[in-house]
Amino acid sequence: MIDKNPLKIRKMFDEISSKYNFMNNLISLGLHRVIKRCAINELEIPYGVKILDCCTGTGDIPKLIKEKKPEAKITAIDFSPKMLKIARKNVKDVEFIQSDCTFLPFYDSEFSIITIFFGLRNIEKRQSAIVEMKRVLKTDGQLLHLDFGKNKIPDCVFTFVVWLWAKIFMKNTDAYEYLLNSKEEFLSSVDLIKEFEHNGFRLKKEKKFLFGTIAMQIFTK
Repeated sequence: MIDKNPLKIRKMFDEISSKYNFMNNLISLGLHRVIKRCAINELEIPYGVKILDCCTGTGDIPKLIKEKKPEAKITAIDFSPKMLKIARKNVKDVEFIQSDCTFLPFYDSEFSIITIFFGLRNIEKRQSAIVEMKRVLKTDGQLLHLDFGKNKIPDCVFTFVVWLWAKIFMKNTDAYEYLLNSKEEFLSSVDLIKEFEHNGFRLKKEKKFLFGTIAMQIFTK
């Protein structure tokens, strides 16, 4: 099992924050933005609803949502202060809060939409995060989750690409070794859906990208 102690994970993301966007663009050849935009386009976003983005990192998801719905009221959280520092520079008119997904500082049923991209697998107490997201989501609200899927051949290619660029551009490759290990250890789409359903969510839609390398689910409460 990978050590996902929150202090260790926060320190890791603080350390890679300055090169985080650069490496994401390099590893995915820019495709991560296309896929994220496609996933967001699957959401029904009524005018003026409140949206929560969990594990926001450098704020690319709020930025993409704002491109689609400039009037959206977005709160975004992350527990890495250095990631949030970059996010605040990159995106305006979004409330960024340093917080942990397992203890959300919000009222019950406060948000109509919750998004979490490439974040849930980094949380040590994943069940607690799912329960908290359900608590702050309105009845019939939408939760959009996006992360790596399972497909052996593309996974091998991805592993090679990550190792190559990490060794070239990073002095310390520990964070990208963690990325590959956490990806391998994370639940399959089938098991992830079961876990959400066990915690009171209903699957509304599932979609896969890049031959199943990336998987998206939209759940309702």
